[in-house]
Amino acid sequence: MNLRMVKSGLVLAFLAVAQWVSAQQAPQMEALPIDPNVRYGVLDNGLTYYVRHNETPKNRAEFHIAQKVGSILENEDQRGLAHFLEHMAFNGTEHFPGKTMLNYLENNGIKFGVDLNAYTGFDETVYRISNVPTQNQNLVDSCLLVLYDWACAISLNDKDIDEERGVIHEEWRTRADANWRTWEATVPVMFAGSQYANRMPIGTMEVVMNFPYQALRDYYHKWYRPDQQGIIVIGDFDADKMEAQIKELFGKIKMPENAAERVYYPVPDNKEPIFAFHKDKEAAYTRVDIYMKHDPMPREMRGTINGAITDYMNGVIGIMFNDRITEITQKPDAPFIAGAIFDGDFFVSKTKSAFTLIAVGKDNGAIDAIKGIIREAERIDRFGFTASEYDRARATMLANYENLYNERNNRKNVDYAEEYIRHFIDGGYIPGIEMEYNLIKQMSPAITVDMVNQYVKSLISEENMVISLTGPDKEGVTYPDKDQVLAAIKEVEAEEVAPYVDKVSNEPLISKEPAAGKVTKSAAGKKFGTTEWTLSNGAKVVLKPTDFKGDEITMLAVSKGGYSLYNTNDPALARDLKSLNEIVELGGLGQFGKTDLMKVLAGKKVSSSFSMGGAQESVFASCATKDLETMMQLVYLTFTDLHRDDEAFAAWKEQSKAALVNYANTPQYIFSDSLSATLYDHNPLRRQLKAEDIDQISYDRILQIAKERLANAADYTFIFVGNFDTDSLKPYVEKYIASLPASKSRDKVGKLIGTQKGIVTNHYNQPMETAKSTVYAIYSGDEKYNLRNNLMLSILNQVMDIVYTETIREEEGGTYGVGTMANFSSIDNEWLFLFGFDTNPQDEKRLTDRAHAELMKVVKEGPREKDFTKVKEYMLKKHAQNLRENSYWRDVISDFELGYGDNESNYEETLNSITIDDMKAFTKKIFNGKNLIEVIMTGVVEEEAK
Repeated sequence: MNLRMVKSGLVLAFLAVAQWVSAQQAPQMEALPIDPNVRYGVLDNGLTYYVRHNETPKNRAEFHIAQKVGSILENEDQRGLAHFLEHMAFNGTEHFPGKTMLNYLENNGIKFGVDLNAYTGFDETVYRISNVPTQNQNLVDSCLLVLYDWACAISLNDKDIDEERGVIHEEWRTRADANWRTWEATVPVMFAGSQYANRMPIGTMEVVMNFPYQALRDYYHKWYRPDQQGIIVIGDFDADKMEAQIKELFGKIKMPENAAERVYYPVPDNKEPIFAFHKDKEAAYTRVDIYMKHDPMPREMRGTINGAITDYMNGVIGIMFNDRITEITQKPDAPFIAGAIFDGDFFVSKTKSAFTLIAVGKDNGAIDAIKGIIREAERIDRFGFTASEYDRARATMLANYENLYNERNNRKNVDYAEEYIRHFIDGGYIPGIEMEYNLIKQMSPAITVDMVNQYVKSLISEENMVISLTGPDKEGVTYPDKDQVLAAIKEVEAEEVAPYVDKVSNEPLISKEPAAGKVTKSAAGKKFGTTEWTLSNGAKVVLKPTDFKGDEITMLAVSKGGYSLYNTNDPALARDLKSLNEIVELGGLGQFGKTDLMKVLAGKKVSSSFSMGGAQESVFASCATKDLETMMQLVYLTFTDLHRDDEAFAAWKEQSKAALVNYANTPQYIFSDSLSATLYDHNPLRRQLKAEDIDQISYDRILQIAKERLANAADYTFIFVGNFDTDSLKPYVEKYIASLPASKSRDKVGKLIGTQKGIVTNHYNQPMETAKSTVYAIYSGDEKYNLRNNLMLSILNQVMDIVYTETIREEEGGTYGVGTMANFSSIDNEWLFLFGFDTNPQDEKRLTDRAHAELMKVVKEGPREKDFTKVKEYMLKKHAQNLRENSYWRDVISDFELGYGDNESNYEETLNSITIDDMKAFTKKIFNGKNLIEVIMTGVVEEEAK
């Protein structure tokens, strides 16, 4: 590799496009303008705000506060306080003491954990209130007041702090897996000499459990201040009024005198490579990360045309590199299972960037993976990318921007909010998609492949290199040391590396045009404002044009049958069925393998895929409006010409075995397999695949089954939802769907795999590195499915979320959270309710008993009125949002066409009619004590087990 300085490479790249920049009469260092639709400002106290009127979703708004504050600013005796403070923001503020904030927002349909949440990183902390109904002005005003309190008036009471310590300790326990331990072992080495080395956001449990109350208050008042805060409010409201409210409310916050400097801690350069190594008994794979560090673009330049040029070049480089990686992994004997190459932040730091190479290898395959990924970087360094690769990457970038531009009037509030948060935290540009799209259309032809190659070569360097090697700690698996890794890299540099040969086909997607059929009948649909067509081959088409998205058309073809038509008790057949969806996708379509198909479709936003489930099979396709015919061609090929690729299948087998051989020994896999085996009475289809299963999978049988399920188009209903014109769609339907092979036979759903009945317990000990118990309990039974019963089960599920948060998480402090799930099958009328959580093994029995008791209390007495009201309000709000989603209507129509009922027409009326007494009668009826499965994995640290 050449020892070029990245900084000079960037300069060369910018000089290369200077002629284009000059032609635009836009100085390189002049900041791009901020989107005129954004109200952007900085108050006298230093607080930044972004306000935008937007009507997607209608009558909804996003309220966010971003802090340029994270764990990086902690002292050694404060490790964990930034994250702890984030938790405390939900435990009482000046205007919302105790849990009044949560109760008030949830009473208005804003669900904690879904619409109301936060996160803490190394350099930032962000809070959000999402999907706020804007018809209620008092609610809108209150959400602003919540942001104000988070900014300067979190209560931080002693009692609340103490109660939260246990919650965070259990969050640490939940997260303490192999990946977490790997981070904790490698980050201090990778960032040696930097503040980043020992500032994981979760902190240390010694600090979390013992810090004095005043320490948290001091941290809060030191760092939560206006000059580090950004208010982002997007939604369906009067932007003038909102901006004025923000100025008045947040302008009152005083900037502290003699405020501490917000230091952006540097990451030192290194002449000699840094090597970090960690192996873990629960690690699932061998992985190498190679970072070629360089200085990031200065913040003041990120918002200029130079920033846009860099983002464009990084984008096309990422596409081209990763297309090559995908092509390699489609071949057997690939040097790595998976890989990625990109330029961006150096792992967790904001003050250093890195050109990053990632490769996942097989056991004892670390050197092969390192050589393989370095070889691809070396190939680029010597020969660059080809013109045809760049043409495809450029077309893909343009297609992505075109789609964003076409959807400019349907962009969601949350997408704008996330864009402006990144602008506030990281800098950059937000000129609006209109200007960005014009920029990319003008830039892309001006920037040649030679310019891109010149730039990418400047990123590839032997200096400032950091190498992280991690993998499973097990007998028989060895790893190279630093000297061996560096020697392997030198060996690749000395190789005669050949240039990449880009094989591109000019053949059409369909080699022989199909003979078109006809629409023989057109009628208004029975429900949902649809139109129905009957085709000459017997297939049925249901049409629902929408304007929810300007540049999206989706198609779902559904048919009854699925796994239920096969003997899932046959282990060999179950193996094939379990792998079918993944393996069918390996091969591509028609005369094109997956790699070739990807090349042919470059620049188009289009896809088509086949899948099987328990009771049905389906073909799902989607496209941008301009790519409609291409989508229809792909659908035709999916039904008629699945491509067989034995090389890709051989590669998949190698990669799957390499991945499963270690993953199957992790506590997560073992618990999942135990849960499935217990829940479904050891049905082979529901068991997890193991490495020894892979070689027994039959590619012939899988393709045979897929072709069987695709052979009769007349047994499918084709559902189109999106922005299409019916008359324009019709000739494509006649050509590509009415021409499909069909017969008069119709399949029905066979026997489904039900849950095991009776009282079943599976409690076992599992050796692990960090002691943790995982508890799952599943209640089940049979009850007639209808919309009303389904809604009541859903209400119970969401009520229990609230109850468990209040009791098991907050009162007991025994878990980070209890997950719940409810499912009601409209096919066989089976329902189930599940709760699950992680906890300290010492608290396992007590918390399990209480979780059952809290559920039975709600079952027998009905939900508390306040919980019942919160849940119904959220469900009504969510339903109103769903009515503007293509995916929602696609699923509603699919259920109806398959005979699973109408889950939409009377939704609100049915929901509003349900009372607490109805809930009480329903839950007492179905929870009859006959069926309960309990699976508990008790973690035992291996030393203790011995």
